[in-house]
Amino acid sequence: MSAYETAVSRYFEAWNATGAAARDKAVAAAWTEDGSYTDPVSDAQGHEGLAAVIAGAQEQFPGCVFALTGTVDGHHHIARFGWELRAPDGSAPVAGSDVITLAEDGRIRAVLGFLDRVPAA
Repeated sequence: MSAYETAVSRYFEAWNATGAAARDKAVAAAWTEDGSYTDPVSDAQGHEGLAAVIAGAQEQFPGCVFALTGTVDGHHHIARFGWELRAPDGSAPVAGSDVITLAEDGRIRAVLGFLDRVPAA
């Protein structure tokens, strides 16, 4: 597994971790202490802020899991990948693509997220 794939795997582990303790541990494994996440509806920095954004998504979409779609593409210290949020019934109400910047230790320094599909309001 490449460093990019490893980082993306840890990223999804964080997004899918349930319970505060598991989520905090997964966030720390995936992101640097000053790591950030920015998408059209969220802008968070640091482990506490990142864990809060993830908890909020889990509350909004109970029982759903984030999953990789396609392959991870990376070069230098940057990678991009597609994802979808899969509901227990198999539907995927949300999908997007993210670009991550990696730190020297392989953890994520920054995520820039784009929402390609969102539920109708």
